[in-house]
Amino acid sequence: MSQLKIFPRQLLRYALVLLLVTNGSVVELQAQEHADPRWITTWATSPSTLPATDDDYAPLQDQTLRLIVHSSVGGGSVRLRLANYHGDQAVKVGAVTIALQSEGSSVQTASLQPVSFAGSAAVTIPRGAVIMSDPLSFTVPELTNLVVSVYLPQSSGFLTAHALSNQTNYLSESGNHTASGSLPVAAETPAWNLLTAIDVIGNDPVSAIATVGDSITDGWGSTLSGNQRWPNHFARRLFADNGIDNFAVVNAGISGNRVTTEGNSLFGENLQARFERDVLALSGVTHIVLMEGINDIGMSSSGGGELISASQIIAGYQNIIARAHARGIQVIGATLTPYEGAAYYSEAGEVVRQAVNAFIRSSGAFDGVIDFDRVVQDPAHPGRILPAFTQDNLHPNDAGYKVMADAIDLDLFR
Repeated sequence: MSQLKIFPRQLLRYALVLLLVTNGSVVELQAQEHADPRWITTWATSPSTLPATDDDYAPLQDQTLRLIVHSSVGGGSVRLRLANYHGDQAVKVGAVTIALQSEGSSVQTASLQPVSFAGSAAVTIPRGAVIMSDPLSFTVPELTNLVVSVYLPQSSGFLTAHALSNQTNYLSESGNHTASGSLPVAAETPAWNLLTAIDVIGNDPVSAIATVGDSITDGWGSTLSGNQRWPNHFARRLFADNGIDNFAVVNAGISGNRVTTEGNSLFGENLQARFERDVLALSGVTHIVLMEGINDIGMSSSGGGELISASQIIAGYQNIIARAHARGIQVIGATLTPYEGAAYYSEAGEVVRQAVNAFIRSSGAFDGVIDFDRVVQDPAHPGRILPAFTQDNLHPNDAGYKVMADAIDLDLFR
């Protein structure tokens, strides 16, 4: 009788998918291998920084960052992505932990676990690089705040970050406090530094919806640290509907971002440039909701600049659609919401917005349409957001974001 020969790497893979039968029940072992196809991105953020062009920043040294993020789908295994895309030097990371949040900067100590990189607690992220942690057995509940703590022992140089997270994060006093239940807080910060994505594995097949856009997707104007962005409300709707499969909902919005160009160093690279990194590189994305272009219109004409044309924005959409379709990803187009009364509003810009929205609604270029414009507009003044939904005539508030999420036809994702 021939014997089955399993070499060490094959043995590992075999063990990861082995089914144990105990007392008549079948228990599936959690996979702990990067190649496992069940990895799904439960949370992500897009770096909004641009490469440092001067020395007007304060590097961190011998301090711990404590970053608060909100999961969508849950899982029993987790891995992190840390990025140094825009740094001016390699970044030394001395230790990383993950835990469930208690409140503020405190964690549930029973949940706190160290994260490793190729078996080591420390790792150096080369300039321009992204690294992935070792898979870790860690229970990530759905729709729950997680805490990732990162210790930077040496001068960090310029740190890649999502600068305006709409979430309070924390910076410690001196020392490695990654394993501390309570952080000795030196400062609060709105930035998510270095951390760009969290992937999980669960037992059920799940895919991800990437919401791509600007500050309206980023959640600007919603309650600080309240997880009241429209993608958060959308995830809760999906999870509450037993008639639809679960999806992870990940946020690839950057406040101030544009489809075609970039300006302020806090607003990130244009969508064409960042699309591969911020969307296509995430795990398990099958759908994209694209809502971006209002900053192209408003910012292009600010300060005496030349107003962008609708055809330029539309060409950007067509490029994004083509690149997504090449990966088998569906793209749902979302109309641009009203902005009359905003600081950069112009009547000429409103003409461009209407032309862009007409393309989204009727061109057939998208795989589906979400009409956010009509959901939040003031019926008496369609060029404006309903006053109950906004404080600045550009960004919705909590109520406005919820109305947007509630208006999405879930049949687009069945």
